[in-house]
Amino acid sequence: MMERRRMDTALLVLLMGHLATALEVPLDLLEGLPQPPTITHQSPKDYIIDPRENIIIHCEAKGKPHPSFSWTRNGTHFDIDQDANVIMRPHSGTLVVDISREKADHYEAVYQCTARNKHGTAVSHNIVVRQSRSPLWSKEKVKPIVVQEGVSLVLPCRPPAGLPPPIIFWMDNNFQRLPQSSRVSQSLNGDLYFSNVLREDSRNDYICYARFPHTQTIQQKQPITVKVLNLDAINDTMAAFYNDTDLFSEDPVDERRPTFLIPSGSSSSKVVLRGQVLEMECIAEGLPTPEISWTKMSGDLPAQRTSFLLYQKMLRIEKVSESDAGDYRCTARNRIGSVHHTIRVTVKAAPYWISGAPRNLVLAPGENGVLTCRASGTPKPSITWAMNGIPIENSPKDLSRKVEDDTIIFTDIQTGSSAVYQCNVSNDYGYLLSNAFVNVLSEPPRVLTPANKVYQVIKNHRALIDCTFFGSPIPKITWFKDASALDGDPYILHDNGTLEFHTAQTPNGGKYTCVARNFLSIYENHVYLEVKEPTRIVKQPEYEVVQRGRSVVFECKVKHDPSLTLTATWLKDDGELPDDERLVVDSDSLTITDVTENDAGMYTCIMNTSLDQDSASAELTVVERPDPPTDLELTDQKKRSVQLTWTPGDEHNSPIQKFLIQYEDALHHRGHWHNLTEVPGTRTTAHLKLSPYVHYTFRVLALNTVGFSRPSFPSRMYKTEAAAPDENPTDVHGFGTEHDNLVISWKPLTAFQSNGPGLCYRVMWRQKSVESDWTTVTVANNSRFVVSGTPTFAPYELKVQAVNDHGVGPKPAVAHGYSGEDLPVAAPENVQAVVLNSTLAEVHWDPVAHKLIRGYLKGYKVYYWKERSLHKHNPHHMEKLILTFSGNHSHGRLPGLHPFSLYSFNVRVYNGKGEGPVSRTQQFETPEGVPGAPPSLIVTNSNLDTLTLKWSPPHDRNGHITGYTLKYQPVNNSNELGPVEELALLANETSVTLPNLKYSTRYKFYLNAKTVRGAGPAISQEAVTIVDEAVASRQVDIATQGWFIGLMCAIALLILILLIICFIQRNKGGKYPVKEKEDAHTDPEFQPMKEEDCTFGEYSDNEDHKPLKGSRTPSNGTVKRDDSDDSLVDYGEGGDGQFNEDGSFIGQYSGKSGSRDTAEGHESSGAPSPINAMNSLNSFV
Repeated sequence: MMERRRMDTALLVLLMGHLATALEVPLDLLEGLPQPPTITHQSPKDYIIDPRENIIIHCEAKGKPHPSFSWTRNGTHFDIDQDANVIMRPHSGTLVVDISREKADHYEAVYQCTARNKHGTAVSHNIVVRQSRSPLWSKEKVKPIVVQEGVSLVLPCRPPAGLPPPIIFWMDNNFQRLPQSSRVSQSLNGDLYFSNVLREDSRNDYICYARFPHTQTIQQKQPITVKVLNLDAINDTMAAFYNDTDLFSEDPVDERRPTFLIPSGSSSSKVVLRGQVLEMECIAEGLPTPEISWTKMSGDLPAQRTSFLLYQKMLRIEKVSESDAGDYRCTARNRIGSVHHTIRVTVKAAPYWISGAPRNLVLAPGENGVLTCRASGTPKPSITWAMNGIPIENSPKDLSRKVEDDTIIFTDIQTGSSAVYQCNVSNDYGYLLSNAFVNVLSEPPRVLTPANKVYQVIKNHRALIDCTFFGSPIPKITWFKDASALDGDPYILHDNGTLEFHTAQTPNGGKYTCVARNFLSIYENHVYLEVKEPTRIVKQPEYEVVQRGRSVVFECKVKHDPSLTLTATWLKDDGELPDDERLVVDSDSLTITDVTENDAGMYTCIMNTSLDQDSASAELTVVERPDPPTDLELTDQKKRSVQLTWTPGDEHNSPIQKFLIQYEDALHHRGHWHNLTEVPGTRTTAHLKLSPYVHYTFRVLALNTVGFSRPSFPSRMYKTEAAAPDENPTDVHGFGTEHDNLVISWKPLTAFQSNGPGLCYRVMWRQKSVESDWTTVTVANNSRFVVSGTPTFAPYELKVQAVNDHGVGPKPAVAHGYSGEDLPVAAPENVQAVVLNSTLAEVHWDPVAHKLIRGYLKGYKVYYWKERSLHKHNPHHMEKLILTFSGNHSHGRLPGLHPFSLYSFNVRVYNGKGEGPVSRTQQFETPEGVPGAPPSLIVTNSNLDTLTLKWSPPHDRNGHITGYTLKYQPVNNSNELGPVEELALLANETSVTLPNLKYSTRYKFYLNAKTVRGAGPAISQEAVTIVDEAVASRQVDIATQGWFIGLMCAIALLILILLIICFIQRNKGGKYPVKEKEDAHTDPEFQPMKEEDCTFGEYSDNEDHKPLKGSRTPSNGTVKRDDSDDSLVDYGEGGDGQFNEDGSFIGQYSGKSGSRDTAEGHESSGAPSPINAMNSLNSFV
């Protein structure tokens, strides 16, 4: 029956849950609305106070009208007015207790605050006020502790009980914390545990301190003295002095398996409350020191909330939940054995809210509502209700109210039912007390969000548009955009009126209208949403490796919405940039100049707007040449080797790639350092092979990517003993400087290679292929030896051996050489030539026998020269030419010969000494070739349709001339070539006249000579036939006619009269002075007329030849006259320029016209040119 009743209640709650929603009355925004009291601030339930300060017990509340306050103390009314030490703050329920006249412990009690107005009463939770206590340590005599090395030890702390409990730590007389380890550690109760003691644990200042956090005081225990001795020392020296001291062991301490010091036994249990911190510890003794490990036997440890402290001896789990209950096992293990301890953890829970504390209800008359006090705990808590601080069963009856366990149901509530309800949830481990009012109001809807508020959001981010509202009954909220209701995806309407967009897009921007309505009224509000482009770093800073002293630039280019203000912030290692003028921040970059090692780190660029930000980071690594190695040391010293070790210097963020080891030979080459060897950068030692008879000093250089370090300081000197030479001279050669000597040379040993004093060389030689003994001489301070009286160019075997005061070098190798050379004694035989073509011949010969060469065969030289040309007209040539061929050749080609010529040649062999005798001279003839070009081509006797060409025969005939070929073609004014005419001429001809040519036409001519081998290159020339004399005569006749001259003079006179009239008209206006009018006459066509010949001449002063006043003159101060001898030829009209006296007039006139045309082009508007007129007349002739 009871279960059925509970189910009915649950269904009723679900039915009414959607009819009424908790709503807070916004007293700060809506004036005049009634509201029952609400506790807004109160002191904690367990309130520990400092006895040295006044006691302040908080109790703040709000409501309409503002509530009044009262207190209870230990369950009875606390009359504040009767206690002079207690006051209540104005408009508040907070109590202030003055303890200057009364001790704080007098006010230790349980307090509860009550806030009431005419709409209800709210109460605070119970506030237990206790003063903090930090009692002194009880005086006690602490005896010295003497223990045998290896046993376990516990130093007790046992601090006095305080409120709250003190924080324990162990220190020495210098206030330095005592070091702890897996062997020595402090337990949760403050004792100091030693798994086994060592001699080094002996000291007389083991001090336990207790710090009381509320009073910030520290109490100190008496120092404890610990002596750790071995058994023999105890028996022999300490027995008499420590008769009253317990000795922990009498037998020698052996290694032993672990046992637990804390907790004891094989199992224990622990209770922890939900939400608190679970701490479990296992401290074991043993030798060697045990290691501790933890496991949960009924599951896995919660990794995110679990930590291991005190060298694994403590297991800590934060925010404990019911799932953490179970069995935990700690294991202590060393190499002797192991031991286990099981801790059973039980999780209890003080009451806690399941879905939050009961929420206030604002209901309209006739509405339904529900107050829910849903809580849980272990064990299950009990729930009691009160109304206005009075148990609900003792409160006035209300037919609209029904209490069902943790729920109060209101049905058809009426005005006057406003009240404050208290829900108390409690079990053995605590309680919860919550106030929730029911406020019965009838209010039209109101939207509290400011009108026309603008919301800004970043594109693709979540957007929230508020519509904070109030009304009773609770209004229904509807959103509109552009007169369309917004409902469903992609919009989310929250219960508080907020409209949410999952991901805002640009089209979501605009004007939104929030409409709140209940049966009393309708209220609407307009807001705006702006969707902004996101801020994105498009070019991020990059990892940089920079050498110290240089500059680096981190770029951080960003793209953002232009309507938002962008601010750039740079961080170094997540902190502010150093205040250093070397760091320059621009809008999109960070520049660091003169970089130092302190600049290395992580740099972060943060680009902020008011809505979003983007960031990017890059690391700066500062590198430099490594510091020089230090601490050079020589070890493992032997006759021929030594071990060199060193300490690397700072590599400055660039790994050392290698070390270079150098040496100085103070005996032979003081002040000069030589490279000895290299070793990888990971090594700091090198085995050096040494040479005898050297005074070594070593130094080391380190190399990284930046470069070599400075050299290290030199090592101490290491001298090696002298010895016989290890090597002989190299580059042994034998050669002759004369035909009867042999020079033996070699590369001498250096002083470093000498291995000892008294260095000299044993030189040995003998003739090869001849049975003879070695001849030996000893040479000092020289690198060559000359052997005289040798046969010419004979082969020899040579040896050179090093010798010093301590012996001879190794057996020398045999070298080979020859004695001196002499000139060859024979000439090549069977010399002959083969002609390949007119310019190339091939010479053949038989090689000279090797023995007759008497030296190293260098090659053969062919001497050849042109005797004469085979043509009678060509002169003789005697210049000799030489071609050289290598010794392995027996023939060679002679290029570049002249055709149709007679050549002579001979051949000689030569060696390193010189040339041998000349071979017999031979001759050959070259055949004919093509001739050269004629040296000249001249055009004479140019007539209307004929031209005469003259030429000279080629200088290089290269054979018999068989004739000439003449080609010619016309060329027009655009340099285009016409058809080609060809004419064959006889060999004895040197001129030709070409008839039937076009008059006044330019021709191009090509002439070349021929032999039987073909035609040679051509010579070219151009010429022009003369103008037709009849046409020229007609042109001259027209230009010299009297009527034509008169016409031209009349036209010029008419132009002059018109210009004078223009001057007169302008002067009548009176606007400009005459001088300015004259200045304005810049038209080049305006010229005065010469009276004697009726032509245009220059305008000048006949008396002083100065320019008119106001006229512009050239920069050189002169007025240039036009030439009077211009002709038609100068202007491309054709003719030979020969005119009669009248024609010269035409030339002058045309010159003026040409000057004008040049200056003004086609824009000239002057009189018609006589030339044009003449040409016009010619067109009719």
